[in-house]
Amino acid sequence: MPKILNIVETAYRATIEEQDDTVLWLTHMLKNAGADICVLLRANAVNYAVRGQDASGLSFGENRMTHSPEIDKDVATMIEKGVAVYLVDEDAVERGLSDGELLNGIRKIKRRELPELLDQHEQVWHW
Repeated sequence: MPKILNIVETAYRATIEEQDDTVLWLTHMLKNAGADICVLLRANAVNYAVRGQDASGLSFGENRMTHSPEIDKDVATMIEKGVAVYLVDEDAVERGLSDGELLNGIRKIKRRELPELLDQHEQVWHW
C-alpha cells in the first residue's frame, strides 16, 4: 500500500452536516484499514490543531446543532492511532496560534520543508 499524505487546507468543510471533517473521517477509516497515511494541516486548517475547541452553542436561527464538531478530539485520536499530523508553522503564527494552544503530538514544519515532506510520500491528496 502506498504512503499517503492528506493535505487539509480548507477548515471545517461539511462540519455542519456531518459533525466531522470528511477528510479527517476518511483518514481515520483508511488508517483503521491499514493504510500508511499522514496529515498536513495548512492555511486555515491549522486551527484543527488547537486544543479545547467548543462549537456546542452553534445555531442557525431556531435550529441548534445537537452534535457539534469536535475536530480537536478527532485530530488527537488520529495522533493516538499513529497518524503523523504535521502543521505548517508559519500558517499557525499568521493566525496567532501559540505552541501552548496546540495538541500534543503535532509535528510543526516550516514551509521550506514541504518539498521534503511531499517527497517522502508516494501519493499526495490535497483537499
